[in-house]
Amino acid sequence: MAAAAAAWLWHYATGPLSIPEDQRALVVGKGATLTSVAQELKGRGVLADTTRFIVLGRLSGHASGLKAGTYELPGRITPLRLLEKLTRGEFAQANITFIEGWTFNQFRNALDTHPGVTHHTKGLSQSDLLARIGADEKHPEGLFFPDTYLFARGASDVQVLQAAYRAMREALNSAWESRGSDLPLRTPYEALILASIVEKETGRPEDRAMIASVFVNRLRRNMLLQTDPTVIYGLGERFDGNLRRAHLETDGPYNTYTRTGLPPTPIAAPGRQALQATLHPAASTALYFVARGDGSSAFSGNLEDHNNAVRRYQLRR
Repeated sequence: MAAAAAAWLWHYATGPLSIPEDQRALVVGKGATLTSVAQELKGRGVLADTTRFIVLGRLSGHASGLKAGTYELPGRITPLRLLEKLTRGEFAQANITFIEGWTFNQFRNALDTHPGVTHHTKGLSQSDLLARIGADEKHPEGLFFPDTYLFARGASDVQVLQAAYRAMREALNSAWESRGSDLPLRTPYEALILASIVEKETGRPEDRAMIASVFVNRLRRNMLLQTDPTVIYGLGERFDGNLRRAHLETDGPYNTYTRTGLPPTPIAAPGRQALQATLHPAASTALYFVARGDGSSAFSGNLEDHNNAVRRYQLRR
């Protein structure tokens, strides 16, 4: 009798279930039980009855410890394998990519519109959002590391933000601890600000260290940084794609044409290479650079050479 029951159960455990295509996403809520999941699967037409599934779960040791989350089910799966997925937490995976040079608003918009995220921060002010993730800073710009983040489908946006926040802190602290000597940067946050400018000004990766060198040399001499991306950032939604002379002449906290030193916050999210370049700039006397038109930059150590480069590459004279 026992042998027959065991054979019957084994036959059920290893016989594949057919999952309709429109039923292959299964959400297991927090506190769900084997019985409630079985009833859900029966209601979807996945299980013919709940009894055998529940008995199998109990005898196989999978009756408790179901992990809450969203699961992607294949077209055919055995009851035993399904139970293993649910107790091991083999969630459906989702991902989001935060790109180097993105502003916080771009990252937040991507997160707010992501279909695989549970949204808990939508509508929160920036200060409330920072408090929610446990950040001490007052402004979110530059605090989130650009990378691709994998997470269980249905994870909270708070978890994604916390992961990106921790990743930036780790990357910044690591770069700061190994920084070059005699840099005109007093804190890791100042390095983050400058790295965000280097990120936005870099057309080709091989130019990063030289671009960082230009800004470091200017800071050492107390020269204006005169970098367009900070002015554009300060304009915010008022920027229509055309940076005008009036914009450069109108004073504001992010106008590096009218104010010496760094702007008050980062202007974007720098990647690891921008952080490294900023804290290990090229050894040079360059004080100027101009775009050549092919993504690269031409560097100059004095204004005369720079003006010649501008005429050559920008004015085409």
